Amino acid sequence: MNGFPWLTVITFLPLVCGLAVLACRPRAARVLALAATLVELILVAALAFKVTAGTTPGGWLMVEDSAWIPAFGIRYTLALDGISLLFVALTAVFGVLCVLVSWNQVTKHVGAFHFAVLAALSAVYGVFLATDLFLFALFWEAQIIPLFFIIGIWGHGEKERAAIKFFLYSAAGGLLMFLAVIGLGLIHARATGTYSFALADLIGTAMAPRLGFWLFGAFVLSFAVKLPAVPVHMWLPDAHTQAPTAGSLILAALLLKTGGYALLRFAFPLFPAQAMASAPLLMVLGLAGLFFASWVALAQEDFKRLVAYSSISHMGLVLLGLAAGNELALTGAIILMVCHGLTTGGLFAMAGMVEERLGTRELARLGGLWGQAPVFGALMLIFALASAALPGLCNFVGEIMIVFGLFKSSILAGALAVVGMVLTLVYILRLARDTLFGPPRQGPAVADLGLREALVLVPLALLALAIGLHPGPITELIAAPVHHLVSQTATAASLALGW
Repeated sequence: MNGFPWLTVITFLPLVCGLAVLACRPRAARVLALAATLVELILVAALAFKVTAGTTPGGWLMVEDSAWIPAFGIRYTLALDGISLLFVALTAVFGVLCVLVSWNQVTKHVGAFHFAVLAALSAVYGVFLATDLFLFALFWEAQIIPLFFIIGIWGHGEKERAAIKFFLYSAAGGLLMFLAVIGLGLIHARATGTYSFALADLIGTAMAPRLGFWLFGAFVLSFAVKLPAVPVHMWLPDAHTQAPTAGSLILAALLLKTGGYALLRFAFPLFPAQAMASAPLLMVLGLAGLFFASWVALAQEDFKRLVAYSSISHMGLVLLGLAAGNELALTGAIILMVCHGLTTGGLFAMAGMVEERLGTRELARLGGLWGQAPVFGALMLIFALASAALPGLCNFVGEIMIVFGLFKSSILAGALAVVGMVLTLVYILRLARDTLFGPPRQGPAVADLGLREALVLVPLALLALAIGLHPGPITELIAAPVHHLVSQTATAASLALGW
C-alpha cells in the first residue's frame, strides 16, 4: 500500500463506528450512526474526485495489496475501477438513508440495530472492492449475518421464518461458492506450483471442461441466489415483506446488486468458455424471472410485497443483459442495477412511510393519497414511472441499452424482453392507481412529507432524473472496465475453446 489507505478506511470505518454505537443510548446511537454514514459518503465523494483512469496496471483506479496468509497465497487485496466505484457510491448513499428511515421506526435495541446496519455496509463494501477470491468469499458470507438479525429481530409478522429462509438460501449458495474458490485455488496450485487466490492469477487457469462447468455452476448458483434469479428467488418476497424499512433498502439497493456484480466480476472472467456455453440457459432464467415475477406482482395486495416481486422482475432483465455478453448490454445491466437501487429503494422507503402513517400496507385500504399528501404523491409517481422505464427517468436508460444489446445477441430474447417490460408497466401503474388515485380512504387526514422523509426521497428522485436525462458521466466511468471485461472474457474463451 502506498499513501493513505482509502479503500481500507472506506471498507472498515462503518464496522468500527458500529462497535462504538453499541455502547450508546438510543438518541446518541442514531446521531453517531448518521455521522458515520455521512463521513463515509464524504470519503467516497473525495475518492471519486481523486482517482483518474489508468493510474495503475490492469485498468484499476486504485489498488491496496499486502500479504495476509502467505503460506496459502492469500492476500489482502482491495481494488477500485469505474464499476466498483459506482457501486461503492451507491452503498454510501444508502448508508445515510438507512439511518434516516429508521429514525422513528426502530425503538428497541437501537444501538444493536445500527451496529447491524453499519456491519452490513462494511461487508457490502468488501464485496465490491475485494479482488482476492478468498477475501471476497469472506465478505460474501459476512453479508448474511447482520441481515439475518435485522430481519429476525427488527422485522414484522413472521420475521423469524423470513430470516431463517434468507439465511438458509444465502448460506447454502455461499458454501458452494466457497468450496469452488478453494477448488479453483488448488487447481491453480497444481498447474503452477504456487498457491494464489488473486483474481488476475486465477483467470485462464487450465482445467477439464467438465470440472469447469461444476465450478462455474457453484459460482453462478451462489450469485443467482443474491440476484435473485428464478427458481432460487423464494426467500426474497418474505424477507422484504417482513424486514424493517432499512433492511429492505439494504436488500434491494445493495445485496441484490452484489449478485449481478459478482457474476460480471468473477464468474464470467474465471470461466469464460462455460459462461459462453451457458448464455442461452441464463437468458431463459432471466426471461423466466421477468415474466414470472411480473405476473405474480399483478396479484399482490401488499405494497411492499408487490415491490419485492418487481425487484425479481427487474433483476431478471439484468441477468438478460449480463448473459448477452456484449458491451452495450453489460453497460445497460450495470446502469439498471444502479437505477433499480434508486427507484425500488425509494418505493420501499415510501412503503414504510405509508405504514407509519396508516398502520397498513394493504392496497385495498389505501387510496387517494395524491389529494391528501401531494408532495408525497408526486415523489411516489416519479419512482413508479421510473420503475416502469418512462423515458427521461433512469431505468429507461439501462433497460433500452439491455434490449438493444439483446437484439445484437438474440432477436428472440430481445423481443421477449420488450414484452416483459410491458408487463412491468401494468403492475407499476396498478400500484400507483390503487395508492394515489383510488377512492379516498376513510379516516384521519394523511400528513404530507416531513423534512426527514424529504431528505430520504428527494435525493433519490433527483438522481433518478439526472441519470435519466444525462447518463453520460456513468457510461464514461464504466466504459473502460466494461470493455476490459468483455475483451478479457472473449480472449480467455477463445483460448479455452481452441479458436
